[in-house]
Amino acid sequence: MEYEVRVLGRPKSFLLSLDVKFRAKVFRSIELLQEFGPFLREPHSKKVRRRKILFELRVIHGGNICRLFYFHFTENIYVITSGYMKKENRLRVSEIEKAISIKQRYLEKHNG
Repeated sequence: MEYEVRVLGRPKSFLLSLDVKFRAKVFRSIELLQEFGPFLREPHSKKVRRRKILFELRVIHGGNICRLFYFHFTENIYVITSGYMKKENRLRVSEIEKAISIKQRYLEKHNG
């Protein structure tokens, strides 16, 4: 089964700001999400521990780590809400909260 991955505006801008090789790795991870959906696991995807309703795509290139937050919207649709370059070992709570806020606005708009 092929899954649809929707990348919202901010993550698109973020992805376009990455260098070409890093961007290619990120797009490959998005393709893996399209192919495997809920079956994509570590090291590519992981549930955000504090928030079981949110997942992260994890991409490493050189010494840089990119995190893209996403959620399962409907049967075969996933939505990428936001992304950032991770500098420390722990996820930034502010980035998690931002992703959850974007998710809530998206659900309000698309579920009426």
